[in-house]
Amino acid sequence: MQCTETFREQLRARLAEFQPIQAAPGAGRAAAVAVTITDAAFGPDISGMPQFDVWQSNAALILTRRSLQLRAHAGQWALPGGRVEAGERPEDTALREMREEIGLALGESEVLGRLDDFVTRSGFVMSPVVVWAGPRTSFAHDPAEVESVHRIPAREFLREDAPLLEPGEDPARPVLRMPVGDSWIAAPTAAILLQFREVCLLGQHTRVAHFDQPAFAWR
Repeated sequence: MQCTETFREQLRARLAEFQPIQAAPGAGRAAAVAVTITDAAFGPDISGMPQFDVWQSNAALILTRRSLQLRAHAGQWALPGGRVEAGERPEDTALREMREEIGLALGESEVLGRLDDFVTRSGFVMSPVVVWAGPRTSFAHDPAEVESVHRIPAREFLREDAPLLEPGEDPARPVLRMPVGDSWIAAPTAAILLQFREVCLLGQHTRVAHFDQPAFAWR
C-alpha cells in the first residue's frame, strides 16, 4: 500500500504551476522546513486508479513533536526544519534538517517544489520545501530535538472543520489552527499545512501569509 507515482507527478505538476512568494530581504532570519509526503500506516492501495482521490489514499505528511527538553516551544507540533546555514538554499536546509532530526536521508531529486515563505512572529522566514519520501517503515529521531515522529494522513487536512479561525489582535489577521484528531496544530505550521492542502491536494493557489499565530507559538 503505497503513495502512487501518479500522485507524485500530480504534486510536482501542481507545484510547478504555483508561483511561491518569497519574503522581502531582511524580513527575518532564514529557515526552512520539509513538508514530506510518505505512506500512512493504513489505507487502501490506489495504484491503477484513473484519477487520484486523496480521500481513498494512503498518503500522509511527516510531522514531529518537539523535544520536551527544549527551552522554547517544547512539545509543540512541527515540521522537520531549522535555520538556513551559510551557503545553503532552503532545499538544502530542509533535507539536512530532516536527516538530522528524524534520520530520513533523501536527495534533491525528491524535492517537488516550494510553497510561500511565511514570516513568523518570532522573526523567522520559514521556507516550506515539499519533498517526496515514498514508503517508509520507521524513523530514527534525535531525542534532543524531537520527542516523537508522526504520519498524519493527508485526508485529515481536508476535514470539513478545517481550518479553525478565531479573531486576533488585528481583525485582518485571524489566528489559524488546523484540526488533527481530537487536537489541533497552530500557525505557523498550520499555515503551511493549509497551503499544502490548497495547492497540492486541491489545486488552488491560496495564500496564507495573512494568518496570525496564537501567542504561545511565538512568545
